[in-house]
Amino acid sequence: MNIPFSPPDISEAEINEVIAALKSGWITTGPRTKELERKVAEYCQTERAVCLNSQTACAEMALRLLGVTQGDEVIVPAYTYTATASVVCHVGATPVLVDCQPNSFEMDYDAASRLINSKTKAILPVDLAGIPCDYEKIFEIVNAKKDLFSSDNKIAKAIGRVAVLADTAHSFGATKNGKPAGCLADFSSFSFHAVKNFTTAEGGALTWNNINGINNDDIYKQLQLLSLHGQSKDALEKAQIGAWEYDIVGPYYKCNMTDIAAAMGLAQFNRYSGMLARRKEIIERFDAAFRPLGVETLPHYTADYSSSGHLYLTRVPGITPEQRNNIIIKMAELGVSCNVHYKPLPMLTAYKNLGFDINNYPNAYAHFANEISLPLHTCLTDEQVDYIIECYTKVLKEYLI
Repeated sequence: MNIPFSPPDISEAEINEVIAALKSGWITTGPRTKELERKVAEYCQTERAVCLNSQTACAEMALRLLGVTQGDEVIVPAYTYTATASVVCHVGATPVLVDCQPNSFEMDYDAASRLINSKTKAILPVDLAGIPCDYEKIFEIVNAKKDLFSSDNKIAKAIGRVAVLADTAHSFGATKNGKPAGCLADFSSFSFHAVKNFTTAEGGALTWNNINGINNDDIYKQLQLLSLHGQSKDALEKAQIGAWEYDIVGPYYKCNMTDIAAAMGLAQFNRYSGMLARRKEIIERFDAAFRPLGVETLPHYTADYSSSGHLYLTRVPGITPEQRNNIIIKMAELGVSCNVHYKPLPMLTAYKNLGFDINNYPNAYAHFANEISLPLHTCLTDEQVDYIIECYTKVLKEYLI
């Protein structure tokens, strides 16, 4: 067999919706993007949502909306993909990295609490693999440090504390205590990239909770300005009879979503509940096979939360990074593509150059050293799931005691 790690799940429904968008004559930001925003907001139980061209753009625009800039600090987990931290650099602020907990991929919340000071403007927790973070703990921390917070920005001032800007790139469709990802933090930024559960090829969505004294329509309008050159009207508005004239209110950015991308998302919505159910089914089969072997796997489904089932991370006790790499090679030779999520940020050149040293993040390194991600996607057949289990069990025999 040849099993890819994460192909997009595209059906005739997506193809037909994209064709309809192409034939409509409207292919940039337009009615389909607006409809996808409406559906995302409804799904996430928020009043509004904005669809942009990536999760990265969504997270960056949230920081800009809050006025985060040079001289400010933003707390970020050391164990994440670069997009979580790079947006902090984009706005000129300083990323402050936090190690993992010893027995969890989540950031060490107590360490994060100790790092909050008068320069701290936001904290960016990550729903790794689609599992919601401990937002109750995070809000407890930022509320306890309210007296240290100050800002001249209207929205940040209305929040009145360090803002919680969740990196929900993995967790579209996850829930915690009955509430969906997207309404668990102040702002949440989703990814609809090709490898994600729910895809628009490239794209993302930003949702936010109501903020006392701030009008959601004003937030939406500001995000439209930030994502479309500061132009006072989008193309759809300008297309109305006699409505050609516009203003540029600021020298802003270009990161809007197209209707072609949104068309894919609209079709995915109709299939998504079934896709999430299939991911859960595969995870449960993997857990039943691998946990008895001593392989450590993440708890995706508990009484308190339900994951989106985005990634299947495993840790093989006692192996070295070299042995981990050999296991991945052996799986590839058997036709099963595996991956590693993630190489901690302090191990990467860009973050080394910012002064970060992996020796200061021992838990992140320990989690990385023996981590292997198995294919988990809704294109897998039952036969392929069985084959992955068979291959991984066979390859791990010489490494597990």
